[in-house]
Amino acid sequence: MSTDEKLKGPASYFPSIEKKFGHPIGYWLELAGKLRDMKHMETVAWLKSEHGLGHGHANAIVAHVLTTKEKL
Repeated sequence: MSTDEKLKGPASYFPSIEKKFGHPIGYWLELAGKLRDMKHMETVAWLKSEHGLGHGHANAIVAHVLTTKEKL
């Protein structure tokens, strides 16, 4: 992901998520995408407890996944 891009909304967290947790954003989106049947905050809690993400990062991933209609 280019740092020159002006990201908005949940995607604005993606560069820092990649940097801090060492996985491309696609990894996190795919994980959360597999949990679409869970409620938003359940998925956030899962990312926090199982993968050590902070609330803001987990929330941004889940919000993006839930607003994306395509299957990840």
